Amino acid sequence: MVIYDFFGADIRHYRPHPALNFPDGLPAPKSGTREAYINSMPILKKHPFYLRSTVILFGLILLTYTLSILREILVPLSFALFLGILLNPLNDRFLQWKIPKVISIVLSLVIAVIVIAGVWYFLATQMMHFTDQFPLLQKKLAELLGKLQQVLAEKFDVPLQKQQQLINEAASGIKPLIGQTLGTVVGTMTVIFLLPVYTFLFLYYKTLILNFIYEIFAEENAKEVSTVLVQVKGAIQSYMFGLLIEALVVAALNTAALLLLGVQYAVLLGVLGAILNVLPYIGGIIAILLPILIATITKDGFQTQLLILVAYMVIQFIDNQFLVPYIVSSKVKINALISIVIVLMGGALWGISGMFLSIPFIGVLKIIFDRIPEMKPWGRLLGDEIPVRHKGQLRNPIKFVKSMGRKRAE
Repeated sequence: MVIYDFFGADIRHYRPHPALNFPDGLPAPKSGTREAYINSMPILKKHPFYLRSTVILFGLILLTYTLSILREILVPLSFALFLGILLNPLNDRFLQWKIPKVISIVLSLVIAVIVIAGVWYFLATQMMHFTDQFPLLQKKLAELLGKLQQVLAEKFDVPLQKQQQLINEAASGIKPLIGQTLGTVVGTMTVIFLLPVYTFLFLYYKTLILNFIYEIFAEENAKEVSTVLVQVKGAIQSYMFGLLIEALVVAALNTAALLLLGVQYAVLLGVLGAILNVLPYIGGIIAILLPILIATITKDGFQTQLLILVAYMVIQFIDNQFLVPYIVSSKVKINALISIVIVLMGGALWGISGMFLSIPFIGVLKIIFDRIPEMKPWGRLLGDEIPVRHKGQLRNPIKFVKSMGRKRAE
């Protein structure tokens, strides 16, 4: 069997110094054990790097294309799967009370629908108060834009005609974005109608699905499969419950800060900020801009805007340092770089739904990667544990061998 190094060269005849260590903590082979070491290597390392990278890249492209084409089907299925895992403890409790299976699932769904409908009703009533004042806000915004145009014309010598041209170009560029947003809203309504049906079916056929997962793997791997399933269920439940608690706390802090600063629509803006905060890093920025915009329209000066910025920065610090590490990310920790990239990729692939689903999805992948030896490097890449030294920072081989020789001589 031919074994290749990073560049595809045959390494069957390569023999390192016995004092040095092979990767993955395996000792250097003694005479007659080289074939045993080669056979112990992960199967992915038995092929050239260019071949492995090509296969991985092709697989990622095919996966991305499939996820994009089947978006309308996979988005409601993904939400239903996470909601089913979230409602599973409640459904099990009803089953323990000797309630029939179908009725227990229906009761769990009714409770979930009541909670979600209550949140939507609260937001709708707050939005009605906001729309009542919308003409006044629109008039004040037009006055502010007029003053801004005068400043640009006088201080920066930008003619009003040029400004109007730029505004028209920006408006024409926003029209496709509005169309995409309406498409996202229609997709969201589709998800809402299909979500209860899919969730009911996932809970009803839970045993059948679990048996299928166990049966597709070898019997000796049953314990490993059980561990992964338990960790995935715990991670998703912890993440969803953690998000709920985090949203309640952040909404209370946002509302209290805006009420103290005298910002109009403080409750609505505080709750919207908490909902947007579900999107890591990106949602927090949008949540800050909304109250600053309302304060700019409804108040004179810039003192309130600065105070809003300071208050939200303090709330974000509390959220990132205390709520997220100990409540939301207690089971699976994903580093900031991967979180931002995966949220942006989820938004490009599945829109707002993809941004919300990206974090629990990547958390599930990390749990699976951590249990498969060949995929552990990917699991470490997703995690937030930063090594002190990278594996390229090895000792000088010659000095290391000499020091080993001196120690043996002593």
